[in-house]
Amino acid sequence: QVQLVESGGGLVQAGGSLRLSCAASGRTSRGYAMAWFRQAPGKERDIVAAISQSGGSTYYTDSVKSRFTISRDNAKNTMYLQMNSLKPEDTAVYYCAADYGLGIPSPIQYDFWGQGTQVTVSS
Repeated sequence: QVQLVESGGGLVQAGGSLRLSCAASGRTSRGYAMAWFRQAPGKERDIVAAISQSGGSTYYTDSVKSRFTISRDNAKNTMYLQMNSLKPEDTAVYYCAADYGLGIPSPIQYDFWGQGTQVTVSS
């Protein structure tokens, strides 16, 4: 199994930036894709961005394209989400997820989850 721990959340003003990190541990020798999801109060958890094992393929939901950048450092078993031009509607708990496999899976296939980190964007 893979254990995931997020960090980097916090309070930021609209237009500001934050960088989230997700550190993976456990059985990380197998290839695994990773993703960021978020859940706002009263809403479902939705995928934000995903990245393949190699980092060569990425996915972004439309609302964050050109503002967020997903990346990973496999030597450090760490994934990042650079969030720029933040908006109040980006306020949510952000979750890191992983799934064994080389490509980006369907959002429902992720088996491993972190505990989440709160991101709050004030207007």
